[in-house]
Amino acid sequence: MLMTDSIRQQFPILERMVKGKPLVYLDNAATSQKPQVVIDALTDYYSRYNANIHRGIHTLAEEATMAYEATRATVKDFIGAETTEEIIFTRGTTEGINLVAYTWGRKHINAGDEIIISGMEHHSNIVPWQILCQEKQALLKVIPVNDAGAFALEDFTALLSPRTKLVSIVQVSNALGTVNPVKEMIAAAHQAGALVLVDGAQSAVHLDINVQDLDCDFFAFSGHKVYGPTGIGVLYGKKDLLEEMPVFQGGGEMIKEVSFEQTTFNELPYKYEAGTPNIADTIALKAALDYISSIGKPAIRAHENELLEYATAQLENIPGLRIIGKAAHKVSLVSFVIDGVHPQDAAIILDNLGIAVRTGHHCTQPLMKRFGIPGTIRASFALYNTKAEVDALVTGILKTIKMLS
Repeated sequence: MLMTDSIRQQFPILERMVKGKPLVYLDNAATSQKPQVVIDALTDYYSRYNANIHRGIHTLAEEATMAYEATRATVKDFIGAETTEEIIFTRGTTEGINLVAYTWGRKHINAGDEIIISGMEHHSNIVPWQILCQEKQALLKVIPVNDAGAFALEDFTALLSPRTKLVSIVQVSNALGTVNPVKEMIAAAHQAGALVLVDGAQSAVHLDINVQDLDCDFFAFSGHKVYGPTGIGVLYGKKDLLEEMPVFQGGGEMIKEVSFEQTTFNELPYKYEAGTPNIADTIALKAALDYISSIGKPAIRAHENELLEYATAQLENIPGLRIIGKAAHKVSLVSFVIDGVHPQDAAIILDNLGIAVRTGHHCTQPLMKRFGIPGTIRASFALYNTKAEVDALVTGILKTIKMLS
């Protein structure tokens, strides 16, 4: 186990009291809390070298530009990209997926073509493809999810056809914690002539990511789920694909030369970064990724897996509680329902005990429909969570059941 006492001291918000109780934060799949080094990075930028980047030649602008581009180099190493030209800064996973849909998709998807997703996708990996398919008269195909909250690789490969142009797949389910076999899926999709986008919103913080080893064509993740700020994300794309794709937004920085007759566009990665970017949060993202690397994903993963096993065993002993999602390979997330208890009522009672969990459909309404439920209670664990907090959750659930029975 990690030295959680010393780690928890690095997250100021964990000292907070909620409703007179110590905060037990178990909503990490929605957003993780921020260590002091990330907060300091934001403060340092605004206090010492706040300036616009790339175009200024004064000292503050040069310092800000260097710090901003240092994050791009850190991201490249964090996900194993070949070059910083393949790292596009976005507002988050959602914008990254939409960028691909609106650029590569509109250029390459035609009537009768097929796009494959799974039945456990977040709405942000469903809706952009629905819009594209409706516009282009293409077909959206869905890999079925089984009772364990997973899908079989053969069910995926059965959907592949000569008409398949793109597979867009979540690597880790935000609602179930299921880890999907994306490397094998990518190989199969490529053999069928299709490209693959991987939604890494939940996987980037838990799993070792190497986009070259995966051989994915696109990979998107969000900063706020890797202990970084909100409003900053990353889209990785293979360089040759990004070079031939049309631009996403027009404006400053994404241009090379503008006249009223013609505009030529900037080189990668700036071709896709129009306007003044989210400078402060981008700089702070580097602090977050460096923080994860300083502890090491293997150590973090071992700690989180131990919490998951402990929580799963404890929750399974509660009468009337049913865990939704029992895939063999999961990250540190457990979703469940309780007989006779609405998830929202449970969340309110738990909040009164200082325990923060997430309830509802988790932006996966088709998945909830698959299980015949309106939503779940979801507890998700991070490197600063403890077994004592799992015990607090279990005690809180027992109190909830007693109050509502």
